[in-house]
Amino acid sequence: MKRFFKAVERDGSFKKQALSQAAADGGGYAADGGAEKREPSKFMAWNANSFLLRLKSDRDEVLSLLHRLDPDVIAIQEVRIPAAGRKGEPKNQAEMKDDTNAAREDKQAMMRALSMPPLSDYAVWWSLADSKYGGTALLVKHCCTPLSVCFSLDQSEGSRTKHEVDGRVILAEFHSFCLLNTYVPNNGWKDEDMGFPRRRAWDQRMLEFVTRPSNKPLVWCGDLNVSHEDIDVSHPDFFRNAKLQGYTPPNPEDCGQPGFTLGERRRFAQCLTDGDLVDTYRWLHKQQEMDNGFTWSGNPVGKYRGKRMRIDYFLLSRKLLDRLISSEIHGHGIDREGFYGSDHCPLTMELGKATHEAGRAVECVQSKQFNALDA
Repeated sequence: MKRFFKAVERDGSFKKQALSQAAADGGGYAADGGAEKREPSKFMAWNANSFLLRLKSDRDEVLSLLHRLDPDVIAIQEVRIPAAGRKGEPKNQAEMKDDTNAAREDKQAMMRALSMPPLSDYAVWWSLADSKYGGTALLVKHCCTPLSVCFSLDQSEGSRTKHEVDGRVILAEFHSFCLLNTYVPNNGWKDEDMGFPRRRAWDQRMLEFVTRPSNKPLVWCGDLNVSHEDIDVSHPDFFRNAKLQGYTPPNPEDCGQPGFTLGERRRFAQCLTDGDLVDTYRWLHKQQEMDNGFTWSGNPVGKYRGKRMRIDYFLLSRKLLDRLISSEIHGHGIDREGFYGSDHCPLTMELGKATHEAGRAVECVQSKQFNALDA
């Protein structure tokens, strides 16, 4: 069997990286480095569908991608590593579980991977779920250490250290902007607790978050689990008419493929409009790109073969739009080339350096998109 990581020390222990003070304050693992400090400009987001599994089964390809793209920030969704804590006890969502043999092996494997280049160049913050489900991670180069990191949409006093259920949020503050990494709950197929009501409640909280007064603009990235417009899916009619056999939602706006229902799309459009946010990929890529314009691809076998959606995003406060250099999707084709074992592919965005010059004038497109959904 191919050995992916260095051998464990005989006593089963592993050497932890030294914690910088900034990482210690935010709960991240970081090696102290002497590199000149700067603000991040290159970003990558990816729903890895199990980060540890990707680093085991697709290690060479993933590390090659990271070497090639060299992002300053990596935002991961669906980490799928359980939080520390015994069964029935409160969990520490900032730490990986290690109280069973299997959990210790997984944690050691992850820590070894993080100790090797290029991942050793990054400090890591976790927000994990109670089980092998969901969870997010934020990896930031040591030279780009954030000013602060928190794990909740609730920014009230005393809530900044709390984590969202299932570890769905990591919010990092940098000098000229804040970066939000989210794994948005799937809408589901039914009007039940873990379906439509949960998603509506989440969308309302997101609307409140993006419209809350802030002294810094926002970069919002991750798996947002919604395709905004028809151009963002490969087969609009297929997704619009998809349904669970034997069940019809009582509200017509909940009908269709999760992520493409009218209700989700309208609420997402409202977040863009009221939050003054720009979809960076669509801003730079006006036309549909059938080969590489989608971030999620259905199972290559079965009725979802070739059915694809763009549900992962980099959104940007309009104030930052003059700094936008690129926004790209790195997977293509119906056979998931560039997906590295996940059902989602990585996406990237690059920003130019902050300046004090006034940004160029831009046309407001979000209101037009919002109105088009009501037409």
